[in-house]
Amino acid sequence: MKIFIAWMIIAIIAGFKLPNGPTVENALAADKELAMALQNNDTLGIVRMLDKDWAVITSHGDIAEGTDVFPSGIRSGHRLLNAQEISEPRVRLFGNVALVTTKLKIVVRGKPREYNERQTDVWLWKNGAWKCILTQESDLLNP
Repeated sequence: MKIFIAWMIIAIIAGFKLPNGPTVENALAADKELAMALQNNDTLGIVRMLDKDWAVITSHGDIAEGTDVFPSGIRSGHRLLNAQEISEPRVRLFGNVALVTTKLKIVVRGKPREYNERQTDVWLWKNGAWKCILTQESDLLNP
């Protein structure tokens, strides 16, 4: 207990803030963490960021559900990213729900072209952390 108290005092003096609830900043950080896991084809990192009931609505209007959608695509070789650029983040916070919209440029390994999308991730603050509950993808005609 003394070590914990000492650590807390040092953290306060150093200006370290513990996450005390949902914020625009930690919602954007969660979205960036998920994007990094996707970019690195990190199946465990992807699963860690998604809620068990997560779903994606693709740019073609299809719906896929479950935390294994992207990881199974990575394992099969169908969805291996070579590169992913994220820009123009827009975050809106509604209590314990955050909407994070970004512009994406994606290069999928083995595909002859890049994909340009606008994507919105819906995040739920749950048990002290953000979990992505929905992803909506839209193709950009004029990237």
